[in-house]
Amino acid sequence: MTMWVFGYGSLLWNPGFQVGEQVVAVLPGYSRSFCMRSIHHRGTQDHPGLVLALDQDAAHACEGVALAVAAGHEDQTLAYLRERELISSAYLERRLDVDLVDGRRVNALAYVINPDHVQYCGGLPLEEQAQIIATASGGMGPNTEYLYNTATHLAQIGLHDPDLEWLSQRVRSLRA
Repeated sequence: MTMWVFGYGSLLWNPGFQVGEQVVAVLPGYSRSFCMRSIHHRGTQDHPGLVLALDQDAAHACEGVALAVAAGHEDQTLAYLRERELISSAYLERRLDVDLVDGRRVNALAYVINPDHVQYCGGLPLEEQAQIIATASGGMGPNTEYLYNTATHLAQIGLHDPDLEWLSQRVRSLRA
């Protein structure tokens, strides 16, 4: 049985594991937003950045990519993803049904935000998000890189995210 992973942020452009198939997909009941303070990868304890997370939201659906793990790489992929995504326990590991654009429905591993975690910051105004992203940096590099790479990759695969597009333009102007 194929192991699927739902990518909506950095997994789009940096999965970090062997991908056997990649298909645009929709995850109902969740929205993508910069609702998690990053104190490791894109910020620090003293100057947190922001990273994307799946926030439960019955009225919305998140467009992203379903990534099929290459056969034989399931165990090492799961270990890798847990080390990468569960670094501070702000994400919860879930298996959720996603709808692929080719008509299939698959059960995929997804990392969703824990709204009770101290790093959760849902509802920040876009301007505040832009101000944070423009200046934060962490162990994986500048927060701007995370934003730009995600927005660029979404556009390349034909997915439109107005908030990320606005943030990319605004952060570029702040950094100019």
